Amino acid sequence: MDYLPIFVGVTAAAVVIQAGILVALFVAVKKSTSRMEALATEVKSKVMPTVDTAQSMLVEWRPKFDTIASNVSETTTVVRGQVERLDATVTDIVDRTRLQVIRADELLNRTMDRIEETSDVVHRTVVSPVRQLSGIIQGLTAGLEFLLGGERRRRHDVSVPQDEMFI
Repeated sequence: MDYLPIFVGVTAAAVVIQAGILVALFVAVKKSTSRMEALATEVKSKVMPTVDTAQSMLVEWRPKFDTIASNVSETTTVVRGQVERLDATVTDIVDRTRLQVIRADELLNRTMDRIEETSDVVHRTVVSPVRQLSGIIQGLTAGLEFLLGGERRRRHDVSVPQDEMFI
């Protein structure tokens, strides 16, 4: 059996089917191309004026944006300088306050030391001599009472034990 005519017929049919597919692809691509061109034209007609407007706005506003940017930069520099000055001032105030607190503490300590010294001096120069003088006067009084009469002495002797009870 001769298969060659069958194979040639099948191959011819395959070539015709492929040619049909290629023609269908060509027609589909042609339709897509025409749709894409129409869409591109529509986009061009609607978007391009917006793009042109945006570009003209950017061209018009660019100097303003540049001015704003330079103003912000200058303001930032000025604010930074002011903050640095404020920081230096606050640091100086804190340092001075700390120094004054130290001085006040030293002054208070010196004053307390002088008060203690004065208290000691007053005690040595006033209280001790007054006690000694009081003791001498009591001694003299006791001696005079003894010399002048025994009656006072007896009353005084009775009171001494009572005084010792309270001590």
